[in-house]
Amino acid sequence: MNANPNPKARALSGTLAALSAALLMAACAGPTTSTSSATSSASNPAATPANAAQLQAAVAGPQRGDKARQRDLYRHPQETLQFFELTPSQTVLEIAPGGGWYTEILAPYLRGQGKLYEAEYDGPQAVPSAETQANRAAFARKFAAAPAVYGNVVVGKLKAGEFTGIPADARFDRVLTFRNIHNWIKDGQIDVNLRAFYAALKPGGILGVEEHRAAPGTSLQQTIDSGYVTEDYVIEHARAAGFQLIGRSEVNSNPRDTKDYPHGVWSLPPTYEGGDVDRAKYAAIGESDRMTLRFVKPAQ
Repeated sequence: MNANPNPKARALSGTLAALSAALLMAACAGPTTSTSSATSSASNPAATPANAAQLQAAVAGPQRGDKARQRDLYRHPQETLQFFELTPSQTVLEIAPGGGWYTEILAPYLRGQGKLYEAEYDGPQAVPSAETQANRAAFARKFAAAPAVYGNVVVGKLKAGEFTGIPADARFDRVLTFRNIHNWIKDGQIDVNLRAFYAALKPGGILGVEEHRAAPGTSLQQTIDSGYVTEDYVIEHARAAGFQLIGRSEVNSNPRDTKDYPHGVWSLPPTYEGGDVDRAKYAAIGESDRMTLRFVKPAQ
């Protein structure tokens, strides 16, 4: 981290600290009510008042812009991360962060006590796509603009089940991935990646998965074409890598999603691949119906 940040960075850091402290004091004054039954268990450390308040501070923090906040309606970051039993003292690896939508929340939440690693994903192609290059450029700009938030984050790569720039020796408490599995299926890298996640996690560590959910019986080719994956497929391949399924949540479900669009899941927001054709229809549907699954690497 830059030891002498610029005034804007210092102001952002101070605002984050003040917001976190205020929310923490409010939480300690009395119990909070979660909107997700998956986070209400007393055995979930992420749902304690102190941890929930720190996560709320990160979700509400000034490092997130209005465009990112608009997606909270569909992505439910607080409930999702609590379902993954995330706490601020953990060592966490986020896979394929894209432009860093979840990184904006994870980085300040873990900054004080924990540690965040990011693994950018390289597919089998020799040169990353234009979209991937644009996402990475945006990701780099985000980090450079706010060292007070991102200065402690370590960024590496994942390719064909191999990490570079990131230790992968059973040291992580959590490995998290959001809406990426369909890409690994298309690239033929789903199984090697899952095995890499298993190796990277401590015994007892959790793999958290959010993915576009296909109707049961969807074929592999339909998955590749549409971006929607069946829950059975994800569970089967995670188990083959050694994981045990220990939780499902409907926090990111969307019953309005009929999953039968000309451009697959990319017809929906935020992509709108069809342009203005039926845009109002897709906007009314919202983002995709998603599975949210929690797997564990069994303790040895």
